[in-house]
Order: sequence, then C-alpha cells, then structure tokens
Amino acid sequence: MAQSLWTFKRGNSPLVAAAIHDGHTVRPEVADLMALSAIERRREEDPFTGKWVTIADTQIVVHRSRFEVDLNRPRQKAVYLRPKDAWGLRVWQTRPPADLVVRSLAQYDAFYAEVQQLLSDLTRRFGRVVVFDLHTYNHRRAGPDAAPADPAENPEVNIGTGTMDRAYWAPVVERFMADLRAFDFLGRQLDVRENIKFQGGQFSRWIHQNFPNSACAIAIEFKKFFMDEWSGQPEQHQLETIHQALQATVPGVLKSLEQ
Repeated sequence: MAQSLWTFKRGNSPLVAAAIHDGHTVRPEVADLMALSAIERRREEDPFTGKWVTIADTQIVVHRSRFEVDLNRPRQKAVYLRPKDAWGLRVWQTRPPADLVVRSLAQYDAFYAEVQQLLSDLTRRFGRVVVFDLHTYNHRRAGPDAAPADPAENPEVNIGTGTMDRAYWAPVVERFMADLRAFDFLGRQLDVRENIKFQGGQFSRWIHQNFPNSACAIAIEFKKFFMDEWSGQPEQHQLETIHQALQATVPGVLKSLEQ
C-alpha cells in the first residue's frame, strides 16, 4: 500500500502544529528520475519536526519529500526544476516531463484544499487560531569538518513573522518568543531571534492571506545544532528538550489569543 501523502489529526484546541518538510518518501516515477541520493535529500529536509507536532492537539505532518513537491514554496516554484531552486543541487538526471510536474502540483492543490477546510473549521469553532509552522535549517553547508555558519546571522531559533500583520498578532508572537527564550534549555537559554535568517515561507503566507485576522502562523526554524546535519544523527536529549521547550510555550500562546 502506498504511503499517505500527509496526516491531518484534528483536535479540540485553537493550536495547530505543522511539519510540512518532515517527509522523505517520493513516488516511484519521481525516484526514477532523481539524481540526488536519499542521504542528500534528507540533508535538506526537516527530520524530527514530525515528532514535535505532538505539542498540539491538531497536527499536520507531510510524509512526501519537499523534492517531490515543496509545500512551502509558491505553486509555480513548488517543483524544483533547476539547481538554483534547490541550493545549487542537481535534483534530476533529466528534466522531469510536464505530466509528472502536473501530478506533483495536484498534490500541492489537494494539500492546501485540506488546510483550507481545517482552518475554516477551527476558526468557526474558536474564532482565532495559532499555527506553529515547524522547520529546521542547515548551518554547516561548507562540509562536515568545516566551521559552522556565523552564529550572528544564524540564530538557534529563527522566528519568521514577515508574512503576517505583525502589529495585530503582537501579543501572540511576543509571548511565544518570551516563553521560548525563558525556557531552561539544559542550563542555558536558547538564542531566539526574529526574521534574521528567514521571514516565513509560502505556507505561512497562504494562511495569512486567507485567514488574515483569524489565524496566526508562526514560522519556527530551529538551526540543526541538535544534530549532525551531514550524518543525519540527532542528539536525542537535545531533540527531546526542544519538544519540551515548545510545549512550555503553549499555555502562554493560548492565553494571548484572548487578548
């Protein structure tokens, strides 16, 4: 049986946690044309974000790789066709045929149709909702033995708010960041900054365009300090502590929705 494209779990809370880049599988016709190895693909995906979504009752986890269709890009750029679309990587052995791209974009459309239904239902029930749009990002692109990217420009947690009405959602965003910074992360505080590395992708942008005053999508990018991004191996204790840190922000975020 083919693996489902994604899993939507509906809960009884105005908080949604989404891991749209957690997926790794690709359908056979995509795999046959792909030039990248599974390890190369996994390096640019967001492994383990699917484990963090359990902080919320309502969860979205995508099982297909962003190299099949990237749900965090605008539709016209959702299938990487050129190396410059994918960090300079040669994704395909030969350019994928148009009908393959059409089938990938049909998944894109189906995903956003389901998100539309989910958020419409939640906003009818709760008035306003918050979406934690969970991601990770690389900071050792020069190689496994090279120095990491400059921490001044690569915070441990980048909070992307560039696609929202920042003033309108200020109580939610600021409470979230304050609580995440305050969390005791193995005896220290996390470096949490806003719009340094990323400002939020298409998923958050689409939510704010379609639910501007009823859904706040916070793009949360964890630098891969908790894992070896070249081998793919995580440090389990840090992985679990990130989950705990996110969980600690939930009460304050839900309370801020009432303001």
